[in-house]
Amino acid sequence: MAEKITAYRFDRLDQTLSQLNKEDCVIMAGGTDVMVLHKSRRGVPPKISRPIVFIDHLSELKQVYQNQRDLHIGACCTYSELLENKLIPMPLKNAIKTIAAPAIRNRGTLGGNICNASPAGDTLPLLYVYNAKLLLRSVNGDRVVAISDFIQGPRRVQRDQNEILAEIILPSVLEEGSHVVFEKVGNRNADAIAKVGFAGYIRINDAQIEDVRFAFGAVGPTMVRSIDIEKKLLGKTIPLADADIAQVVAAFDKIIKPIDDQRSTAIYRKKVALNLLRYFLSMKQYQPN
Repeated sequence: MAEKITAYRFDRLDQTLSQLNKEDCVIMAGGTDVMVLHKSRRGVPPKISRPIVFIDHLSELKQVYQNQRDLHIGACCTYSELLENKLIPMPLKNAIKTIAAPAIRNRGTLGGNICNASPAGDTLPLLYVYNAKLLLRSVNGDRVVAISDFIQGPRRVQRDQNEILAEIILPSVLEEGSHVVFEKVGNRNADAIAKVGFAGYIRINDAQIEDVRFAFGAVGPTMVRSIDIEKKLLGKTIPLADADIAQVVAAFDKIIKPIDDQRSTAIYRKKVALNLLRYFLSMKQYQPN
């Protein structure tokens, strides 16, 4: 006989937060990562030792709105819902289109992709170059943390037991003059886990670089980004000189440290990651964000 699992499905977010404050629970949104994480051998129900709290239906976690230049995305918005929303930047939509198959995109959520904290998370390189901030909510109130501080390692995040990821905030995401590129390398265009993920952000004014950011996925325990390396390009003129490009590529060559696994090799991952960076830096024209 299958073991019984205690589950809660409250009508409001405040009720959900109250329960999380009383009891250590597994938070279930789309469930596409939670069910895989707790899977058992074929034909046997998943073993989840803690009570489950369902949050995918909560309207407070499914809003998308703009506050001045910042874009706020509810953590329980599914990928499919975000694809239909006019406020979502096209690079993020392009990343979402590479995630699994339509059935998964109908269930999976942006908040889940963040909290799963996989080094190969498809949306994560983009969220890093967008300087995403995460709004965490509990009975004690709200706190905001940078995504780079929230994700601490594979499946390790800075979330207290009584907190829920409520919103993803993209600061000044629609700023004029900004350009964003996203690339995912896998066995297929979608329905495949990334071998390498790359996102590049650049803001140009009169051919000069005002801001530039890079993030790499699946080549380290978390997204690989270096603000110190990015600063080397500030004030440079587009198109970049070959020497400037070589300096930045060489700097990332030292900090990108992928591993061999069943999907790819470390040598291949590093080579592709650096080629994607070099291609982005060599562009003479950038598409608007």
